[in-house]
Amino acid sequence: MAVVSDIRENFADQLVSAIRRKNSCVVVGLDPSFKLIPDTIKQKFSASQKQALEYASRVILEFNTQVIDLITPYVSIVKPQIAFYELYGWWGVWAYAETIQYARQKGLIVIGDVKRGDVPSTAEAYANAHIGEVHIDNIVEIPFAADAITVNPLLGTDSLIPFLQTARKHNKGIFILVKTSNPSSGELQDIMCGTKKLHEIIAEKTHAWGKDFIGKQGYSAVGAVVGATFSHEISKLRKIMPAAYFLVPGYGAQGATAKDIAHCFNPDGLGAIISASRSILYAYNISPWEKKYGISAWKDATQEAVIKMNEEIRKILK
Repeated sequence: MAVVSDIRENFADQLVSAIRRKNSCVVVGLDPSFKLIPDTIKQKFSASQKQALEYASRVILEFNTQVIDLITPYVSIVKPQIAFYELYGWWGVWAYAETIQYARQKGLIVIGDVKRGDVPSTAEAYANAHIGEVHIDNIVEIPFAADAITVNPLLGTDSLIPFLQTARKHNKGIFILVKTSNPSSGELQDIMCGTKKLHEIIAEKTHAWGKDFIGKQGYSAVGAVVGATFSHEISKLRKIMPAAYFLVPGYGAQGATAKDIAHCFNPDGLGAIISASRSILYAYNISPWEKKYGISAWKDATQEAVIKMNEEIRKILK
């Protein structure tokens, strides 16, 4: 079925409106782990050796829809990581696309965590697939319909131009990998290039790329991925990229706390969205909810974990 592209305001303005509407800058990462999904969901589907990939993908989609229903009253943004779907082949990609559609139907902003980056012609294909549209004869299709995606800048400006152009055309957003949350990110991202670290140079480029994408709220549709696990770097990056929205992974299961992310925000209380996945999706499996709820009450654990994360971040912003 053909889908017509909707005309909306600048992505950063959409983001600010969504955050203010629910007073939440939390991003729930939809990173499904099949083995951690409760059996009550798996039992809804019949498993077959010949259709194992389809079975897993349908379980994942059902889990995602239930999670989305749970968190929608409390948050405005979700972030499915495509690797957890590609793991199950084309059925998994189907579940990824269906998850995006369901989340958007619920009024959520969807950030596709795809970390794409390639030579210009390939980048153009990636951009059209994830935040653009495809023309087939006289039919226009929107393959994935995410509101924004993460992109890798290491191939340089010409590899990012297709993403920037597509984002502008469709009022979408991109988040450029600047300083990631994984422990060994510094092996490359902290290399000194003269007097600056590589990630600082990428931050300067991100600021420059985003100058022409500023919305009415003063923020750019070109954001930056900045890991909460390196809190000592955040203040400097905030100064380099004052108009960039930070997508901040590392909260919860990766060890970062609300205090670690305080300097991601600007004085107006905006400028950052904080992502958590495992600590929300599988809260039933971690302290303090493991003893309180367990897997049989996983929904209660997830709901309470979202509420607690919101409260922790609000305290820091005050």
